[in-house]
Amino acid sequence: MAEHPATVTGRPDRTGTPPRVRIDADTGTVVLNTPRTCYVLRVDRAAHTVLHVHWGAPLPLDDAALLPVWADHDDSFSGRLDGVEEYPVDGGRRFAAPALEVRFADGSSPLEPRVDHVTEAEPGHLVIALHDRTRPLAWELHYRVPPDGDVLERWTEFLHTGRPGDDPVLLIRYASAHWPLPQRPAGPRLSSVHGAWAAENRLRRTPLPVGETVLGSRRGHTGHDAAPWVALDDGSAGEESGEVWLAALAASGSWRITVQHTAAGRVGVIAGEGHEGTELSLAPGRRHTTAVTAALHTSGGFGEASRAFHTHLRGRVLPHPDELRPVLYNSWEATSFSVTEDNQLALARKAAELGVELFVVDDGWFGARDDDGAGLGDWTPHRQRFPRGLRPLADEVHRLGMGFGLWVEPEMANRDSELFRTRPDWVLHLPDRDATELRRQLVLDLSREEVADWVLDRLRDIVRENAVDFLKWDFNRSFTEAGARGRPDGRYPHVHHARAVHRVLDRLRAEFPHLRIESCAGGGGRIDAGMLARTDQVWPSDNTDAVDRLAVHHGFTQVCPPGVMTAWVTDSPNPLTGRTVPLRFRFHTAMAGVLGIGGDLARWTGTALEEAAEFVALYKDVRPVVQHGRLHRLLAPGEGPLTAVQYVDRAAERCVVLVWRPAAGFAACRTPPPPLRLHGLDPDARYRDEDTGAQWSGATLGAFGLPVPDLGAGDHASALVRLRRV
Repeated sequence: MAEHPATVTGRPDRTGTPPRVRIDADTGTVVLNTPRTCYVLRVDRAAHTVLHVHWGAPLPLDDAALLPVWADHDDSFSGRLDGVEEYPVDGGRRFAAPALEVRFADGSSPLEPRVDHVTEAEPGHLVIALHDRTRPLAWELHYRVPPDGDVLERWTEFLHTGRPGDDPVLLIRYASAHWPLPQRPAGPRLSSVHGAWAAENRLRRTPLPVGETVLGSRRGHTGHDAAPWVALDDGSAGEESGEVWLAALAASGSWRITVQHTAAGRVGVIAGEGHEGTELSLAPGRRHTTAVTAALHTSGGFGEASRAFHTHLRGRVLPHPDELRPVLYNSWEATSFSVTEDNQLALARKAAELGVELFVVDDGWFGARDDDGAGLGDWTPHRQRFPRGLRPLADEVHRLGMGFGLWVEPEMANRDSELFRTRPDWVLHLPDRDATELRRQLVLDLSREEVADWVLDRLRDIVRENAVDFLKWDFNRSFTEAGARGRPDGRYPHVHHARAVHRVLDRLRAEFPHLRIESCAGGGGRIDAGMLARTDQVWPSDNTDAVDRLAVHHGFTQVCPPGVMTAWVTDSPNPLTGRTVPLRFRFHTAMAGVLGIGGDLARWTGTALEEAAEFVALYKDVRPVVQHGRLHRLLAPGEGPLTAVQYVDRAAERCVVLVWRPAAGFAACRTPPPPLRLHGLDPDARYRDEDTGAQWSGATLGAFGLPVPDLGAGDHASALVRLRRV
């Protein structure tokens, strides 16, 4: 077959602004420009592939076109392209982990890529088209450079180019992207979060070993034990300085991120949906588009990487980024499954007196839901507990000036439910296996269109009939028996179930524009940009312990902004950990994100209720800065006696600082802590403490620091400082 050279064409710039995509057709060099960085790649016509050149500080196109591509040494044991290609495939002289691996009908798998064309499809959107030299498969690499911000987006589309009746192509690995990093003298360090249920988002920074480091989930959701993002640096970056590369995957089902470190020193991140065994079958004429992965480079340390990602999520992902999230009350810890119209009305009246803006009825309101073994799938009000239905309760909550919310778990069913008795085939199962119960429930297979449509219909009824303003959407178990016999891609639900959830959410929000949704999966079991694009806030952990939550929040905000992070003030001793913590400390922890209250208000003393009302009013004052401002993590939990965070609004007019001392200890009480050096303030302006009246210049607050308020003696001390430009 005759080879045709790749076509490389650029779009002329007619706007007068610096183009986001610049192409040198002669050398095949492409420069993707963001305000503070650039990403350079090159079409290698001789090797029939696309090579990575540079990712970091901006470069002129003329210089970029002359840069060499660093490759491994040449011998019969080396893969000269390993770690260098933009999108490595399985085939030829390649020995590192591939982004694309397939199996054809004859059982063969190697690919021989050929580049068809490189073009800017629309401003800021680069498309590189490739195909296999002899087999019926083509793929396109998509790069999107947003008009502002330094976050790049990438995804890949696959097309079976055969004729009708041809055999399908099985996609074994089908990553969204490979992000190659530039070589640096020092050894790379990997940052990621790990944990478990009720202990999510524990940040770890470890040297990256040579080989393949794989993070992921085989559970059908993103999981509690890891989150779909990684950050890399050379081991010297800090919170406010140093080069950092951060990549995150917008996939809500099973996922895999492979961080490669070759013996020759190349480092790259391959991110995609699925895991080993979750092949996808591509029929002739069919396409598959991967999830989006987003990544950035910064020289401003981990803090600046976080703030850039927060800005990206607010500007391009979240559906209502400029709204202030309401103060909510959730009834779960007060009434558990013993929810009734009367006790919910009593709690609603107390919540309204505190200044709560959204009242949420949690589990137990539907079907025969007397415990966790029955009722899931039967989404009608419990006849004994709500004999008049939910509408009278909703109307009274609205009369009290609050929005009305409900807990739902629409992807699940109990064996003891009318749904399961009539449609047992709708749950994930194999015909010759017993379906495994976890938390006494089974998972509905939303990858089946009729199941997803049924779920959407039930949610429509719930919202419409009960005047619902808010849904807490929960997901309380991982997948088992997620497959089907007789299909080459039998484990497809690991990817397509979550995509069906996305479609249901999209359609529900389109039909009910007023509806706001919180994503929960036993806490932080499903948090990614795919869910954030369809929800308004997330529940990062079922652990509401105010001390434990400091570590959860620290890891969560590495990628996600505080304005989507729900946190509750619950009873003391904490119902999960048994720890006794003052109300002040509990409120200060919850005020670091979206404030919620989850305690049993019927048991709170009059003094506690008065104090809570004062904290709610204070939170409403600082809420615009906390939810929409720029976050600076001043002192990390566990690295000293204090933990501290700072928020600054966009105009540097207001600043909020939260400080916690979880445990006093002799030294912590005896030795004055050093001042907190603040960031992002106007050095020429003066700032007044709104509570004490003390004033400092922005320069002093940055160079010398803010004196830490007197926290007194004893454990679990905390303070909130409000600064306003004079």
